[in-house]
Amino acid sequence: MLRIALSGCNGRMGRVITDICAHKDNVKIVAGFDLAGQKLADFPVYADPHEFTGACDVIIDFSNVSSTDSLLDYCLKNKTPVVICTTGHDEAQLARITAASAEIPVFRSGNMSLGINLMLDLLRKCAKVLGGGFDVEIVEKHHNQKLDAPSGTALMLADAVKESLPYEAEYVYDRHERREKRPAHEIGISAVRGGTIVGEHSVLFCGRDEVIEIRHSAQSREVFAVGAVNAAVFLAACKAPGLYNMQDVIASL
Repeated sequence: MLRIALSGCNGRMGRVITDICAHKDNVKIVAGFDLAGQKLADFPVYADPHEFTGACDVIIDFSNVSSTDSLLDYCLKNKTPVVICTTGHDEAQLARITAASAEIPVFRSGNMSLGINLMLDLLRKCAKVLGGGFDVEIVEKHHNQKLDAPSGTALMLADAVKESLPYEAEYVYDRHERREKRPAHEIGISAVRGGTIVGEHSVLFCGRDEVIEIRHSAQSREVFAVGAVNAAVFLAACKAPGLYNMQDVIASL
């Protein structure tokens, strides 16, 4: 039985993960971390991870970037592997996550969907074939409660394209003050926020008289929850410290 501690247990994704785990025989949530400390399920909830004195095999983090430092402190102190699904970290936090991976197994991904991570491979191939003569634009859509923009997934997609382009691309997030024709060597990234959109991402390769669009639409948050639990099972089996991602999980299937 894999023992999981769930950071952000009372949030939208936390509640979905709780439901997923309740229907599995090989995993169990033994504790939750949430700033309010409110108990909504059949496991204890702590406002601060350091209040938890029990044992767990891995932590899934779907909380907020403001909780990252405290969570990493707990994981390093207790040598606990951690699956970081939260997005919007600044450069200092990303550096700290990387530093922690030298001591413990750390999994980090901007998107836990299997489909999105397969999409990354398609984008690398498209950029390699089309990149010299096609403009690249990314449009992402999310619900009106999402805090960060652009999404971590949009940046993942942009990075996948950028690494395969024959030039050094510039990310452009806002054109309203740019009174000029679109430069060739840029990747435009646009964010839409509205309603209850779970997550939609489109990457357009726009050439002369043709457009190729690669698109992913999440119909529910369950696709991310399943990916997070799969990542937790994978990470708990890792013996060596390191920074892992969904490509490692896919390779292990």
